Amino acid sequence: MNDLLQKAMHAHGGLKRWNEISCVTVAASLTGAIWFVKSQGDYLKDVVMTVDTKKERMTTDFPGQDKRFLFTPERLVMEKRDGTVLLEREDPEKSFDGQARETPWDDLHVAYFQGEALWTYLNTPFLYTQPGFVTEEIASIDVSGEKWRRLKVTFPDNIKSHTREQISCFGPDGLIRRHDYTVDILGGATGLNYASDYRDVGGIIFPTKRRIYAYEGDYQLVPEPLLVKIDMGEITLQ
Repeated sequence: MNDLLQKAMHAHGGLKRWNEISCVTVAASLTGAIWFVKSQGDYLKDVVMTVDTKKERMTTDFPGQDKRFLFTPERLVMEKRDGTVLLEREDPEKSFDGQARETPWDDLHVAYFQGEALWTYLNTPFLYTQPGFVTEEIASIDVSGEKWRRLKVTFPDNIKSHTREQISCFGPDGLIRRHDYTVDILGGATGLNYASDYRDVGGIIFPTKRRIYAYEGDYQLVPEPLLVKIDMGEITLQ
């Protein structure tokens, strides 16, 4: 484990504390232009997500609605609260093959994109210590008067995320400032994922706001539109 990853984990609460946690539950609002482009508007405006910290799986509940998503990379399910299956899809990543920028999404497309994204975000940076991940510190950058150290992360094949190589940027305090990537299921669309408004929840430090924009060239931000806006309310650990 390199020095930067050690510093980041310490800043976010420490690996020892993280290993005591089996899941994280977050009440959140996920909005932004991407959902409208995909004809799903405010589909995720009021959700409660429970992410597993050991395996790639997530449950999303919709308060006031008789439905929930069950996400794993191999299978998606939309079911009623009593377990009655409404929709299901095996090998869901394949359902994005051949899609164009404005191809409408169905419920399970939303479930897959949200699942691979939020499972990654909520497990970062501790996720990077799991078997198969490769990390390397690369050249730092200066942003708004701060020096951000950057960690290039190569994901193992068994983990589904935006793309195989991603970059996490950490501020002088070791907290994540930005997460840079492209998105395979969106045809390589770019993302600069800014994290802020940190909160201590049971000894783990979470950024509770994320704002995601496209970028051009050498990580030059495209200010409009705001692609994804994530605001987190209550967070609980188990």
